[in-house]
Amino acid sequence: MSSPASRPVPPAAASLLNLRGAVDLSALKQRQAPAPGPGNVPGNAPGNPPLSGDAAGTSEAGPAPLRVNVTEGNFQDLVELSTRVPVVFALWAAYSPESAGMLDTLERVVNSYGGRLVLGTADIDAFPQLAQAFQVQAVPTAVAVLKGQPVPLFQGGADEAQVRALLDELLKVAAANGVTGSLGNGAPADAEPAPLPPLHQAAYDAIEEGDYQAAAAAYRQALLEMPADAEAKAGLAQVEMMARLQPLSAQDTEALRTQAAEEPDNLDAQLAVADLDVAGGHVEDGLNRVVSFIGRNFGPERETARVRLLELFDVVGTTDERVAKARQNLARVLF
Repeated sequence: MSSPASRPVPPAAASLLNLRGAVDLSALKQRQAPAPGPGNVPGNAPGNPPLSGDAAGTSEAGPAPLRVNVTEGNFQDLVELSTRVPVVFALWAAYSPESAGMLDTLERVVNSYGGRLVLGTADIDAFPQLAQAFQVQAVPTAVAVLKGQPVPLFQGGADEAQVRALLDELLKVAAANGVTGSLGNGAPADAEPAPLPPLHQAAYDAIEEGDYQAAAAAYRQALLEMPADAEAKAGLAQVEMMARLQPLSAQDTEALRTQAAEEPDNLDAQLAVADLDVAGGHVEDGLNRVVSFIGRNFGPERETARVRLLELFDVVGTTDERVAKARQNLARVLF
């Protein structure tokens, strides 16, 4: 997947996403929907699975696929459902040759998660308002909705391994935001996840409120109490990055990118754009940017960049193959 929209949600999002204001779905959510009943709740529509936490989601023929055809009438139900399980919207069109393959792949992969995800398929010719709300630029496009807010996944074709990697990250985002339900074929929807350590819970609560400074303070305290706490170390790196990004406007980010392009040895500009790249899913670009700066510079600025790079490794995930590659590149420029 070469398109930026095809890149996975970075692991940082699993701790950081606060689900505020990405795309306004309120106009669609506020459309008058039919009153709930046997014929218009998405899961009870003909051919669709039951979407009740008490529903078994099975039949004599086996588990029902968790796929729903999205309409103006059931869209609001699916958005509300996203407070319990992530809903993956696949926007397709008959004129798009890649659409059929994407739908088949998504359905197969979503079903394999045993009710932890629901797939909603929408023909943009029949429901153009949805494409406008999601700001779709091409079809097919996949966008998840979590707690009523969209999380871009990819556009264009994607193979099964790529889709599974994206959905694995989506479930991490969901868990970090308290969305841990399961429908039909999976575990009971009311199963309670294991409680977080108190300081981690305090950090997650602060993240949900958009207070990254408080979240960082909680993680620092966790590290003081247990220096080997890898999750706290990663969480601290993540929220510190988000705190750096939080005050930036679209105009600020454009100015930073321009400055970084014009001044390749400007440490602040290069680190700021590396943050933007990693947070936006352009992980390799962000890591390579810092490695290249380290290779061109010496002295205190080089050490500052090296320390930031190690923090970005924690943001992305130390076992990520892109981090392994960046470590190799870093060793080459250092030694």
